[in-house]
Amino acid sequence: MRPLVVWRFSDGKAGHDNQSGGLTEALARLRPVEIVTPQRLTPIAALLALAGGRLTVWPDLPAPDLLVGAGHGTHLSLLAARRRRCARAVVLMRPSLPLALFDLCLIPEHDAPPIRANVLATRGALNRIQPSSNLESRQGLLLIGGPSAHFGWDEAKLRAQIAAVLAADPTMRWTLTTSRRTPTSFLAAGHDPVDTRLTVVPVTATGPDWLPAQLARAGQVWVSADSVSMVYEALTAGAAVGVLEVPRKRSSRISRGLDKLAGAGWVTPFADWQRQPCLKRPSQTFNEAERCACWIVERWFA
Repeated sequence: MRPLVVWRFSDGKAGHDNQSGGLTEALARLRPVEIVTPQRLTPIAALLALAGGRLTVWPDLPAPDLLVGAGHGTHLSLLAARRRRCARAVVLMRPSLPLALFDLCLIPEHDAPPIRANVLATRGALNRIQPSSNLESRQGLLLIGGPSAHFGWDEAKLRAQIAAVLAADPTMRWTLTTSRRTPTSFLAAGHDPVDTRLTVVPVTATGPDWLPAQLARAGQVWVSADSVSMVYEALTAGAAVGVLEVPRKRSSRISRGLDKLAGAGWVTPFADWQRQPCLKRPSQTFNEAERCACWIVERWFA
């Protein structure tokens, strides 16, 4: 079978690359794929290319079958390549440009995507995590974020929740890590009392492969509510997932997405866990990158 040539456009943002990388890697698990990362056009160059002007980039790249991009900075390059290289364009997340310009839009449910033939709603953002068959029931992971546009920060309340989780099962071993949004005061204060079952790894001590390796073995994962992308990554790995409460600034598409996950039984909010201290693993596989890749292959490249 001839390899499927996929051009993956990047805007240099790690979160966006995680999404487009998750999709292209899922495609590669379904059939032979050659992934190319082309130079992104400047907005002016892309507009000129769309208007029929001379295009001087990408002359030596293999002809694409599929174009993939995540992030507003990739949209014009996607459309220029679609027009000039005659390939289907897939955009991840809701684009700022009209949806009709793209062959497929992969839009999270919490962004309220319209029902259209070229729109596929996803449960959260795609990621590169794979379901794990090596989860350890006595190994837990605590993923702590920080203040964001949608969530505030209550350190005392968060510490109390973590202490309750640690105390609930003395046979569990826990690893805690932070994010770049975590206030410095959170780690500076330490943990009282010190729990020998807890290992703290600041985000500055982790590399790009650290979190995937942890998710491949942690049977239980608690994520602060502001770190929504990590909630979906933990679900994809197959872990039992709990959500630690942080103050909501307002009702938002992000918080409504979490509420929907909880209502469907995918995750357990801390308040619910307090009433019945038990985390349940997902009863079904949660792998949106795989589902979207199957959709693309079955309809366009079968």
